[in-house]
Amino acid sequence: MASDASSNARARRWVRPEDLAWIALFGVMAAVSPEQNALEMTLLGMIAALQILEPRIPALGTSRGNLASIFIKLLLGYLLIHSTGGLNSGYYLILLLPVVSAATSLGVLGTVLMTLIASATYLSLLLYIDWSRYVIEPDDTRQLGLRLVFIWVVGYVTHRLARANREEARKYQAAAEQLAEANRNLRQAEAAVRRSERLAALGQMAAGLAHELRNPLGTMRVSAEMLVREVAGENEVAREVAGFISSEVVRTNSLITRFLDFARPLKLQRKPVELSEVIDRAVAQLGQHAPPYPVSVYKNYSPDIRPVEVDGELLERVVYNLLLNAAQASPAGGVVTVKTRPLDGNLEISVIDRGSGIEPAQIENIFNPFFTTRPDGVGLGLAIVQKIVDEHGGRIAVESEAGRGSVFRVFLPAV
Repeated sequence: MASDASSNARARRWVRPEDLAWIALFGVMAAVSPEQNALEMTLLGMIAALQILEPRIPALGTSRGNLASIFIKLLLGYLLIHSTGGLNSGYYLILLLPVVSAATSLGVLGTVLMTLIASATYLSLLLYIDWSRYVIEPDDTRQLGLRLVFIWVVGYVTHRLARANREEARKYQAAAEQLAEANRNLRQAEAAVRRSERLAALGQMAAGLAHELRNPLGTMRVSAEMLVREVAGENEVAREVAGFISSEVVRTNSLITRFLDFARPLKLQRKPVELSEVIDRAVAQLGQHAPPYPVSVYKNYSPDIRPVEVDGELLERVVYNLLLNAAQASPAGGVVTVKTRPLDGNLEISVIDRGSGIEPAQIENIFNPFFTTRPDGVGLGLAIVQKIVDEHGGRIAVESEAGRGSVFRVFLPAV
């Protein structure tokens, strides 16, 4: 069944309804022809083949190819009319093919020029009349004029219809783009609502959890410190174990603090700050808390950025977390670039590294809380970064390729 369906699809793609209409039209024209000589049938077959195969030939889809196809139709039509009686030939309607093609694919000027050329081509057949033997009667003159008027009317009407179709297509395209944008905004709004609901639940849980955990953690730390002071100096094992307890308590307490920072609502303290100064402080902080593999930070600041109203401390935390992630992903001696620039009414801060990169399947999850690819990671750094950026009315985007590095872009409103 699947094979039959694919065969039918291929057949519909190669045999279109309009192809059958063209075959029927040219077949009837050949059948009713009184002479049916070889030249006439050959020219008819060539015009029919060009009309049917034109959409399937990529070269004829270009502007030059389209013009070439129009003039080939005009030439073949002229030869057919000339070989079947000239002005008396019933094939004069063949001249409508290049006119219609021009009207549907060219502008007003192209349509007028092609209609003029087609009319002049038809009138050129007057040159082959032996005026010493033949005279054009008034009725024949009127018929000749009506044929020319018919060609012009068809060209004009076709052009108007084609332009109306193009305008409707543009309207539908614009409506489709607006609908797609509305769908994207709706998905983003839904994601923001879900994230807010999760944060509210996490905040309630975090407040109770922190209270319940910090009291026993404080007791454990004090007890461990007292144990270190009380045990005999020669009991190294006890002192070492007590040290482990104290350090783990500190680490756990730090984790609780980070969790609270993520869960609790932010209160922005906005004031005008120089973006370059905020980034400089983040770079200096990275140097004080260097990752296992030291890197060099290259700064590329745009001189066109004016002071912006943000919470400088929170924005510094954003840049620091992004720099720290870039440094941890980079090899020893690598280079991390931080650059700024104005872009479409926003300010862009980019942190670029040439490190390990991110797998495509992980990119959608890197901003989720507790998602991390490092064994010693907690998975809150980028989640906090996104929360701070969202609170500022901005957005964050990432471009990454595994093994080639990553680019994190933060967009903040310029005003």
